[in-house]
Amino acid sequence: MKGKNLRYLSEQQKAEPRHARAGFILLTHFSLPAFTQALDTLVTANLLEAEAFSTTTFSLGGEEVASDLGLVIRPDADLASLDLSAFDLLVVCGGLRTPLRPLAELNRLLQDAARHGLALAGLWNGAWFLGQAGLLGGYRCAIHPEHRAALAETAKASQVTSESYVIDRDRLTAASPSGAFYLTLEWIGTLRGRALVEGIEDILAFEASRYRRVNPTLNVKMTAPLREVVNLMDANLEEPLELDQLADYVGRSRRQVERLFKEQLGTTPQRYYLELRITEGRRLLQHSELTILDVAIACGFVSASHFSKRYTAYFGYPPSKEARLGL
Repeated sequence: MKGKNLRYLSEQQKAEPRHARAGFILLTHFSLPAFTQALDTLVTANLLEAEAFSTTTFSLGGEEVASDLGLVIRPDADLASLDLSAFDLLVVCGGLRTPLRPLAELNRLLQDAARHGLALAGLWNGAWFLGQAGLLGGYRCAIHPEHRAALAETAKASQVTSESYVIDRDRLTAASPSGAFYLTLEWIGTLRGRALVEGIEDILAFEASRYRRVNPTLNVKMTAPLREVVNLMDANLEEPLELDQLADYVGRSRRQVERLFKEQLGTTPQRYYLELRITEGRRLLQHSELTILDVAIACGFVSASHFSKRYTAYFGYPPSKEARLGL
């Protein structure tokens, strides 16, 4: 776990990775949540690794585009000005009410992009436009359920799945906002490595990332009772619960809870709880201006010295030496 925190990102990169560029093509009534999930993920990546990614938005003719939520976005440019050599990924952003009709200019652009070797993506029903341009033959893909049949009819040689997102070689498709988030994360991971992905998760999906931060090598698949205990621990970091209290809350004996932790997480409940609090303390130190005492109290330690002692024993250096990232 010590090698998986944000402090170690720069240490894990042996060679300077190249800057990557993504272009977002906004269609009428595009899904704003799906678009912003993808965009926020890239922006957060840049907070952790400066200028790792750049983004540009386009509309068909450079006009403002109304999203599915009624908010109007002014794009950076129109399709006619898009220089394919300046991008690594093009993303077609559709939505529930985006009309499924051929767009000759978009078709030509996507086909040219494919010939240039760009990765192509579709959000919500954006995959339909990739399929309509003849670019999904032999690929697995994802699309919102409302448009699954339409894509299957348009791109008969593709495999239309019910998954929230699919990355198949150089085609990336997502059926939902959460799918757009994980699709973008995975694309980032292929370019910049797992450490940056985990750093982004620590910020944007920190609830789920807590399980990984405690034991990053473990593919956690917890049964419902154990997950309930862990969720209780997550919700009670400032005032940690006793093991007997946790067991009572989930209707299990103390011995049963200990057995669940040993069998599924390879540790004791007490150790897991302590590691959860310590790693949450590191997250707060890295991403806030809280004092060490404030962090100690927020994570259920009786004093700053107690927190410092545990922190040093776990990470090998005191909390006063922790990097304050992005501040």
